[in-house]
Amino acid sequence: MNTLSTPARSLLPRLFSAAMATLTLSVMASPANAAEPPGTWVKQRILIQPRAGLSDAELDKIIKPHGGRAMRRIPHINFQIVELPPQANEAAIARVLSKHRHIKFAELDRLVPLEQTANDPYYGNAWHLPKIQAPAAWDTTLGNGVTVAILDTGVDPNHPDLAGQMVAGWNMYDNNSDSSDVHGHGTQVAGVVAAASNNGQGVASIAWQAKVMPVRISQPDGYASFSTIANGLIWAADNGARVANISYGVSGSAAVQSAAQYMKNKGGVVVVAGGNSGVYDATAPNAAMISVAATNSSDTRPSWSTYGEFIDISAPGVGIWTTAKGGGYSAPSGTSFASPATASVVTLIKAANPALSPAQVEDILKSTADDLGSAGYDTYYGHGRINAAAAVLKATQTQALDTQAPSVSIASPTGGTVSGIVPVSVNASDNTGVTRVDLFANGKLVASDMTAPYAFSWDSTFTPDGTVKLTAAAVDAANNQGSSSGVSVTVANAAKTADTTVPIVGISNPVNGSTVSRTVTINVAAKDNVAVAKLSLYIDGALRSVTNAGSMSYSWNTRRIASGLHTLSAVAEDAAGNKAAAVVEVRK
Repeated sequence: MNTLSTPARSLLPRLFSAAMATLTLSVMASPANAAEPPGTWVKQRILIQPRAGLSDAELDKIIKPHGGRAMRRIPHINFQIVELPPQANEAAIARVLSKHRHIKFAELDRLVPLEQTANDPYYGNAWHLPKIQAPAAWDTTLGNGVTVAILDTGVDPNHPDLAGQMVAGWNMYDNNSDSSDVHGHGTQVAGVVAAASNNGQGVASIAWQAKVMPVRISQPDGYASFSTIANGLIWAADNGARVANISYGVSGSAAVQSAAQYMKNKGGVVVVAGGNSGVYDATAPNAAMISVAATNSSDTRPSWSTYGEFIDISAPGVGIWTTAKGGGYSAPSGTSFASPATASVVTLIKAANPALSPAQVEDILKSTADDLGSAGYDTYYGHGRINAAAAVLKATQTQALDTQAPSVSIASPTGGTVSGIVPVSVNASDNTGVTRVDLFANGKLVASDMTAPYAFSWDSTFTPDGTVKLTAAAVDAANNQGSSSGVSVTVANAAKTADTTVPIVGISNPVNGSTVSRTVTINVAAKDNVAVAKLSLYIDGALRSVTNAGSMSYSWNTRRIASGLHTLSAVAEDAAGNKAAAVVEVRK
């Protein structure tokens, strides 16, 4: 039981009175009015995650045909930032690479805006605290001993309600230790979680004895890239944060999901904003992070709160009184503030029972939420609106001991003859969560994968020809280990007959000598005695599209080209390096 200098249930009126006396409302511009519109990305850059075990040399062979260069590797999650040449079509290259059998994902390094709406000065009280029953939760815990990483625009280190609440952070954007707020949003988010409370001034937070770790991941205008956010999560996990809040719409990023899984493997929980588009979002659910929608004081969804199957939970997000850059206070709205409210309740859960696994924390958060909307789970409110008191109570009653080992099996290959670099897929699951999957060939470790889907590239050329037994092992956070049954394959590298047969390739549309206009669909097909390894399309000598399949359909906008003669070239290549080309000339 915590002893407060003022009873917890009488704290809100006094704090609100103090907040009103010192209030300086800071109205921020909507991100929609920023210089760079939503949906843009970092030019000349894509993000990829190769299968575990793929060598740098083999990865280089995959990205070089696109002009790509591995600029930086994040070894914690086997994640690569790839630099592309000027004028490269980043989106098209990402799509092609995402289909390569040795690449787990490839995506644009998108720039995402803050999930904030304009401040509303008429929401003149801290209504969200009694709504989620925070005062009752404070009788058990105030968030003691938990560090919460705020991945945002930085935090004002001089704000009187935050100065004593902070631990050292990092500036991922400038790569230095200056994590001060360049925009204002991060200070607001931090105040929701852990502004100093019960001190006769300012506002009350939800987990007011937790520590804030400021991790600046944004540009000066508030936008942040997927790569910087992923790096920030890894830094926070490695430096002791066990709760992280990201008030950006990153639920659909594979890179950020991988980094969130890394933090989860270390015992942490990542909470993110669901978004302020006000429309349905088809992003798929994922187990690595908790995505939050917003509610208002009437426990209904504000019109701007994004909804969809990826929404896990909802929380107050309208007119949330909090700290503001420069020492004042403000009442902003958005899922930017529903997210830290949820992260705060996660913090209270972890403080009430530090032995709980991330999966148990998430289960407690969801199972104790107050059901809103349709009965049970729905796409507007997820599992319901957070309830701090119920969550903390259940946390104190939950046993954290985990003795159940993960289940693991090799999904492919299932047998047969293999050669060269072999894609291996593994299925693994656990009652609390898998932290690592290891692949072995005849008992020798091939590689380890920390993030689902668990996928490997095994170079069989380092194994003598003959029968090889593949096995996999999965480990959870409690160090319980499960092992798969063995899968026997026959390695046949030396016995392969040299392949000297060149592929056959043709361009069926447009035909040679034809005249083109508007948008033309270029159809290319190739075949080989073994298999087509790569099919490339060039227009006037410039690479326009690459695939690992035996056919291709490309939409060519001829409105942007000069009148005259133009050359289309298709090049097919097999695994042995045999090549064939087809050429047609058309006129505009």
